[in-house]
Amino acid sequence: MTTHTGHSAQAASERRPELDAMRALVVVGLVFFHSSMVFDSRDDFYVKNAETTDITFIIAALCVIWAMPLLFLIAGLGSWHSMRRRGAGGFAVERLTRLGVPLVFATLTIIPVPQWLRLRADPAYTESYLEFLPRFFSVRLEPGDFPFVLEGEYFETGHLWFVVLLLTFSLLLSPLVRWVPHGWARRTRDRLLAISRPRGALLLLGLPVALVCALVGLEEAFGGWSRWAYLVFFLYGFLFVTDRGFRTAMRRDWVPAAIAGIALMAVGVPGFVIAGDAPGADAFTDLTPLAAGVRALYGMAGWCWLVAILGALDRPRPASPSPSPSPKPSPSPSSESRPPRRLYAYLASAVLPLYILHQPIVVAVAYLVVGLHAPILVEYLVIVALSLVLTVGVYDILVRRTRVTRFLFGMREPTAG
Repeated sequence: MTTHTGHSAQAASERRPELDAMRALVVVGLVFFHSSMVFDSRDDFYVKNAETTDITFIIAALCVIWAMPLLFLIAGLGSWHSMRRRGAGGFAVERLTRLGVPLVFATLTIIPVPQWLRLRADPAYTESYLEFLPRFFSVRLEPGDFPFVLEGEYFETGHLWFVVLLLTFSLLLSPLVRWVPHGWARRTRDRLLAISRPRGALLLLGLPVALVCALVGLEEAFGGWSRWAYLVFFLYGFLFVTDRGFRTAMRRDWVPAAIAGIALMAVGVPGFVIAGDAPGADAFTDLTPLAAGVRALYGMAGWCWLVAILGALDRPRPASPSPSPSPKPSPSPSSESRPPRRLYAYLASAVLPLYILHQPIVVAVAYLVVGLHAPILVEYLVIVALSLVLTVGVYDILVRRTRVTRFLFGMREPTAG
């Protein structure tokens, strides 16, 4: 499934720096997003400010519609490259190392912090962190909630649900690649490519996402999407990298996709509010025609936003100019771009550790800041600024500088050169 796929060799040789930049942007943006949840009137965040606002609902809607789906699609694309280099078995081992190790390490060390601080918000609660840990790790098996099979009164994977799902999808993909005949996989790819070939038709590939959202429902704890919708985005990323035609279609259709995404959001967001305002109603899970319908619009809107973002960013790069015959030395372009390239390389390797670190730090900072009783905007900016500095500082000082900590946070060893 990962070989003999037409233009795959050519596609694999191309670096997509805009995708790495978007990964870093989403992860840094999560600091802003989770800081805003401290002041949200609807969300049950770990730490809540005494004064809340409804404005954060609008901000959340504009973020969740594309941010996490984009991470899963990019992860699917990266999985294809990794599997092509390592084979299915080597890919599974690499995923267990780079995702499984940090998942276990973070769960044992920092994931309990937000839950403990939630309890500490009650002045009557005096339990220390070490005293709380045994209660956090009091778990039971719940296979029906696959892949989140461990549950407890206080236990959670927290924001690492993303890592759990990504690891699960990767381990499911590895045997799938071995078992699915190459010819069937190639024909499936070609059919999807044929569907997306007419102008604007790429948006039709959002129908599977819409169907999952409508029938399975949405999960607020997982970024406002169904875990199985994320699987569709992941598989799309894995499949789309195998042929240039999908990239061409995204570049061609990004404007109609953006228009459609905005229009669907304009209809869907009020629909969500209406569907959820009835007594006992839940727009995320109800199977009423209105609730299922607005979830389908939500799924289509998310796909349209991804097409618009990826298509707009994927601009053709000009060919490198031919060397000048002049013997006079000229400034090296690479030397001029060295600082931006260093920053880019720094952020690209930092994405997973920053993701793992950010939420416990945001919660800890918010726990201290909300007691200041300052205006919402002031408290929000303080939480964001301190959280960003501490997250990057902890990563830079405590994670990236030793081989052991790099391994525990899923980082590759730096290459020479």
